[in-house]
Amino acid sequence: MNSQAIALYKQRRSQYALGRNLPIGQDQATDLIKHAVREAPSAFNSQPTRALILHGAQSVKFWELAKDALRQIVPAEAFAATEGKLDSFAAGAGTVLFFNDVDVTKGLQDQFPLYADNFPVWAEHANGIAQFAVWTALAEAGIGASLQHYNPLVDEAVRREWGIAANWQLRAQMPFGSNEAGFGEKNYMEDEARFKVFA
Repeated sequence: MNSQAIALYKQRRSQYALGRNLPIGQDQATDLIKHAVREAPSAFNSQPTRALILHGAQSVKFWELAKDALRQIVPAEAFAATEGKLDSFAAGAGTVLFFNDVDVTKGLQDQFPLYADNFPVWAEHANGIAQFAVWTALAEAGIGASLQHYNPLVDEAVRREWGIAANWQLRAQMPFGSNEAGFGEKNYMEDEARFKVFA
C-alpha cells in the first residue's frame, strides 16, 4: 500500500537503546511534542491530555525517582536488572510524561450525565491517541522512543518534584533519544484472527 501515513506508522517502533544525540534541537523536539498533542483528537474536543516534557538532567531525575520507588518493592537480589532497564531510559535525551486532567472529565460528566460512565474511557482513548501521535512524530524526525508505565508508583514523587496539580493523573511515560541500535523484525498476527470484513 502506497500511503505516507502507513509508512510513518511502520517507522514508529520501540527503541530501548537511546542516546542523547538528537537529530533536531531541544526546542524543536519540544515544539514537535506540543504540536502532536495539540492535534490529537478527543471526544467532544475536550482535550484532557496534559504533558510534562523533561529534557536532560530533568529526565534523568525522573528515572532516579522511578528507581527509588521500585527499590522499595523489587527484591534486592533482582534489582540490578530493574536498575539497568531504568538506566537505559535515563540514557536518552528526554522523557514525556502523559497525564489526564480529571477535572475535564468530571466537568463533562456533570454537563452530560447521560454519558457520565463513558467520559473516563474516552479520556483514556484521547491519551492513547496523543501518545501515538507524539511517538509517530518523533519517529518521523529520526528520534527513538518507547512507552512505559511506572504509574502509580511514581505519581506522588512527580507531583512533589515538578509541582504537578492533583487533577493531573499520570498515565504513561515516553523516554526518547537518538537511535543507538537498529530494529528487529516486527511480527504481525494473522489477519484472519484480527479482522472481519463484510461488503
